[in-house]
Amino acid sequence: MPHSLREQEELKNAQGHLVRDSEEASRALEWVHQLLEKDEEIGDRAERPEKEDKDDEALQITPETAAELREVLEPLHPADIAWILEALPLDERLAVWNLVKSESDGDILVEVNDGVRETLIDAMDRDELVDAVETLDTDEIADLVDDLPPDVMAEVQEGLSHEERAQLRAAMSYPEESVGARMDFEMVSIREETTIELVLRYLRRFETLPDHTDQIFVVDRMGHLKGALSLSQILTTDPAVAVRDLMQTDMMTLNPLEKSEQAAQAFERYDLVSAPVVDEAGRLVGRITVNEILDVIREENEEDALAAVGLDDEQDIFGSVWETARSRWLWLGVNLCTAFFASRVITAFDGTIERVVALAALMPIVAGMAGNSGNQTLTLLVRSLAMGQVTEANKRDLLKKEVLVSIINGIIWGAISGACAWGLYYDSPQGMTLGIVMFLAMLLNIIQGAVVGLAVPLILRYFGRDPAMGGSVLLTFTTDSGGFLIFLGLATVFFA
Repeated sequence: MPHSLREQEELKNAQGHLVRDSEEASRALEWVHQLLEKDEEIGDRAERPEKEDKDDEALQITPETAAELREVLEPLHPADIAWILEALPLDERLAVWNLVKSESDGDILVEVNDGVRETLIDAMDRDELVDAVETLDTDEIADLVDDLPPDVMAEVQEGLSHEERAQLRAAMSYPEESVGARMDFEMVSIREETTIELVLRYLRRFETLPDHTDQIFVVDRMGHLKGALSLSQILTTDPAVAVRDLMQTDMMTLNPLEKSEQAAQAFERYDLVSAPVVDEAGRLVGRITVNEILDVIREENEEDALAAVGLDDEQDIFGSVWETARSRWLWLGVNLCTAFFASRVITAFDGTIERVVALAALMPIVAGMAGNSGNQTLTLLVRSLAMGQVTEANKRDLLKKEVLVSIINGIIWGAISGACAWGLYYDSPQGMTLGIVMFLAMLLNIIQGAVVGLAVPLILRYFGRDPAMGGSVLLTFTTDSGGFLIFLGLATVFFA
């Protein structure tokens, strides 16, 4: 629990402020852990007191602990609660989930990752799921479709208006990583023949404007996008001015079939808050807002970081031990095969190593330096591909530049490593030869690492796969096996 009554009071005061503390969720997570650990019955399995005996994996907690947990959770934003749930083991997660206000269930389900969402949905009965999903907007419901039972989705759709059902079908019809799948249907549109005065009257009829409304879209009677007006223009312009005389017609639009990463690049480039989504016929079908773009950027970064080592970005960190272990088998198997291959390369040069024992000590240096250099090239290229900066027009120039960089680094660091090897074994008659072998092997392996670091992402993208997928594993295999082959092969020639 919170360390003191004073800290509890400070938490309440901080949560009551308009400006939220960025560490609030972290403190709340720590206190949730402390409350659960303190509870005398934390080890007991029990029925769900708040959600009608739905899941027997939730921890049984005392009423006093439950009250304290509610006190910590109640002021938190749904995104903070989602973050806390992702950081809890399954039994503690379900115990906390039971205490969350039901009106927040839908928002939390949208925020958590796929693995955690599955455990939460499994712990809810049909009526709870329907009630939770019905509180969401159509674009948010579309995000949950793949995880919800068909009968729940059918009942939710029955409760939607004709327009909302059409919006839901539209969102579900677009590919998962497209702009259409992420667009928001809540927006304000006006006609070009109206005046600013009429626009102001129209806006006053709203209780609240849709989130991140920085501009009003201008459409004709058929819904075709004609332009846009910023809120600042509306507030500072003479009310008698016609919309058509003030609206901005030169603006960036997105197609619903575009990839969401392209939208993210446009938002970053033009510092946008929102952008209209227009279909092939020029009709306004939705908008993309900066909050959705931030999710896209975060998800892309997480996916690239995990894909580089062969991990799934949708896993629950406290998921099934067996399922988690099995999900890692593919790249562990690949790594094992490449390690055995590298060992066979070394075995093929046993005779050379027996004659010059120093080679065994120098081999890891050649492989390690080339691996680091190749990873630099790989990371740069993956980032550039994600930013859309690599095209057919500039790809050749980029490849040429990175190869030249690897040659320069190979010469410089090869010379340094060769000099070090010579210095270490200067008293041996083979010292100078070892230095030359070290120089050539370092140069060739650094070049090889750069070539592989360039080739792997480009080949993966050509076949429609994630350019970051398993890149570091494949690069390590090449710089190890290839490096050993180059180093020991050169040593065999020079010491023959």
